[in-house]
Amino acid sequence: MRWLLILALVIGGPLWAAEIRVPNEAGAIADAISRAADGDTLRLAPGTYAETLVLDRPLTLDGQGHAAIDGGGQGSVITVTGPGITVRGLTVTGSGDSHDTIDSGIQLTKTARAPVIESNTLKGNLYGIDIHGADDAIVRGNVIEGRQDRLMNRRGNGVYVWNAPGAVVDGNDIRWGRDGIFVNSSKKNTFTNNTFRDLRFAVHYMYADDSLVQGNVSVGNDLGYAMMFSTRVKVMDNVSLNDREHGVMLNYANRSEITGNVVIGAQEKCSFLYNSNKNVFTGNRFERCGIGIHFTAGSADNRITGNAFVGNRTQVKYVSTKWDEWSEDGRGNYWSDFAGYDVDGDGLADAPYRPNDSMDHVLWTQPAAKLLLGSPAVQLVRWSQSAFPALLPGGVIDSHPLMRPPEPPAMTKVPHDG
Repeated sequence: MRWLLILALVIGGPLWAAEIRVPNEAGAIADAISRAADGDTLRLAPGTYAETLVLDRPLTLDGQGHAAIDGGGQGSVITVTGPGITVRGLTVTGSGDSHDTIDSGIQLTKTARAPVIESNTLKGNLYGIDIHGADDAIVRGNVIEGRQDRLMNRRGNGVYVWNAPGAVVDGNDIRWGRDGIFVNSSKKNTFTNNTFRDLRFAVHYMYADDSLVQGNVSVGNDLGYAMMFSTRVKVMDNVSLNDREHGVMLNYANRSEITGNVVIGAQEKCSFLYNSNKNVFTGNRFERCGIGIHFTAGSADNRITGNAFVGNRTQVKYVSTKWDEWSEDGRGNYWSDFAGYDVDGDGLADAPYRPNDSMDHVLWTQPAAKLLLGSPAVQLVRWSQSAFPALLPGGVIDSHPLMRPPEPPAMTKVPHDG
């Protein structure tokens, strides 16, 4: 008997776990749950089940890719309240439409422990998956399509994470709804390899520290990756393609790492920092945006090196009365609009790059001055500053610009002709 107990501990479940075949009949799933023992697997027959379910003890609910559950428009379709529960292979539809109760396709409550939600399709629910206080949740390989029948800000999120330490959201395809992943008051979360389309924000962080956002792709959303009121977040190797406002935004975000990301075609800004300090930007590619990177509201002590600024209408928007050095250990950034030269062939330009001059500062603070752009006086001021850099008012200086742009590995996720 002792060896049976040891074997049970090794395989992580009771040896007497059973497989229960559930017929496609009214109330059949709830009935099977009531009769199941801890560790049992419920395998559903093909077809649609009109039920709402509560899973309160260790079970696996397996739709095998051909079963659907329709909640009939009332509350959450599946609510997980117990430990060790897996939900896989289901199509889940028909949640209610109340934001007060966070009506979801699948809701994981604070009493759930280490739930696994994998390989499901969730369509047309107010919220896709709500991780509401559940520790160590895993949400992976799901297709989540939100509602389209109301204004975007009145829809729910694809995955909502609240006070759920250790949550892992990996490899999901999320479309429509409001935000792809919305995080509030959580920590130590991991969001990797997800795809986001037709949303407000791809990833929206608020009061969420010590987390990782890596390897995701955001396409055609209002905003890609927004980190707000958070500290020590790693935003690495993500892609933002044609997001309308910003690719990466930091708002009161501090001591974070923004590395290896690719932002292409944001109409407004590749990256925007608002009152964000002591962050590291390295190895990113910011390309064909209205502004490559914009600092405002006192953002300071940020390290910016080893990035590529390619074909942005304005490479940098940063107003300051002192110089802010954007190179480190003799290595700066690549600037596509800098006609630099490299006599000694070390890969670094032999002259510094200054992206802004005093006329830029005037135009940013007094937009009406654009009417004077073509005047001889403005051209004389700009020529004077280029010829005599001591006349410049301060701002960004890159003393060691790169001659060639770094190529982040995330570029392999960017579609291209040929």
